[in-house]
Amino acid sequence: MSILQNLRYYLSNLPGWRTDKKIVIFESDDWGSIRMSSKDAFSKLVKAGIPIKDNPYCKYDALESNSDLEALFGVLSQFKDRNGNHPVFTGVNVVANPDFDRIKASDFQEYFFEPFSETTKRYPYHNRVHQLWREGAEKRLFVPQFHGREHLNTQRWLRDLQSGNADTRLAFDLGLWGIYSPLIKSDYQAAFDLEFPSDLDFQHTVISEGVDLFIQLMGYQPTFFVPTNGPFNLALESTLKDKGIKYIMLDKLQKEPLGNGKYKTHLRYLGRKNKLGQIYMSRNAGFEPSQFPGKDNINLCLHSIETMFKLRKPATISTHRVNYIGWLDQSNRDSTLSQLDLLLKQILLRWPDVEFMTTDQLGDLISSKH
Repeated sequence: MSILQNLRYYLSNLPGWRTDKKIVIFESDDWGSIRMSSKDAFSKLVKAGIPIKDNPYCKYDALESNSDLEALFGVLSQFKDRNGNHPVFTGVNVVANPDFDRIKASDFQEYFFEPFSETTKRYPYHNRVHQLWREGAEKRLFVPQFHGREHLNTQRWLRDLQSGNADTRLAFDLGLWGIYSPLIKSDYQAAFDLEFPSDLDFQHTVISEGVDLFIQLMGYQPTFFVPTNGPFNLALESTLKDKGIKYIMLDKLQKEPLGNGKYKTHLRYLGRKNKLGQIYMSRNAGFEPSQFPGKDNINLCLHSIETMFKLRKPATISTHRVNYIGWLDQSNRDSTLSQLDLLLKQILLRWPDVEFMTTDQLGDLISSKH
């Protein structure tokens, strides 16, 4: 980072809750969602001229396989902090995907979804993914929290399907939606980016149904929420509160979508409470080798951790699912896991008093000090 970027980074993390504990948290988004449905789908999209060839999310990211989760757990289980706790991923998970067959049968007039556990049945090496989610939580290696019902702005997507958008329809026929092209003007991945004020009631329903499905699939109540891709209208916080969500991760400078292209900016910092008593969380480090293959991801992450500890802040590391997916390209997963292994060794070597936590545990700690 440049001197100016370093200064902005430092200043943006000054406000908010502090601790003398050396806490490290890994937050990992997108688990449970379809991204690229197969290698064949990727090839067909590229051949059709869709500009995704160099997009890491389109090249590498996909519904996690059995071996993807097993390999990640294998690395995490090798390490323990001074309290005997393994490094643990807070899995920021969605719990559903579109039911493509039913949507098509309705001539794109209605939206239908299915639990992610049903989606896995149509994939070749994914029959134990739901079981592995639960095992990860029991072993404190991978503890899912709530990212939304699906990683999809369903109303926006359905409108484009109804209008016959050629690229959207092509992706639909290949069992996915997460592409970018000149014909697609909006971000389908941002589930809560309010396109029109009239979509807000539907988004309340998405949250309510999503939390209920999460509890059904996981057997416990989620307490932490991260809106997919960031945008989020604050009127939805009341539904999150009603559904048991205590902690919310929003950007430090949050642009709240109001609909019709209007936004309102809010300042967030770690530990700040909203009017409902929910606590805002934040991220202050990154470990994203798939997105930045040419960078020294290990030392950049260690530098961020060191800076946070100097500021008496917990280090919350953003590390998306795409880094750990090898189903489409195993070298992608293998490369990240070897770097994760080195990162964890260095963390424990430099800070032997480090404590690994999940985000909800940090939220509980902050809440107890308020």
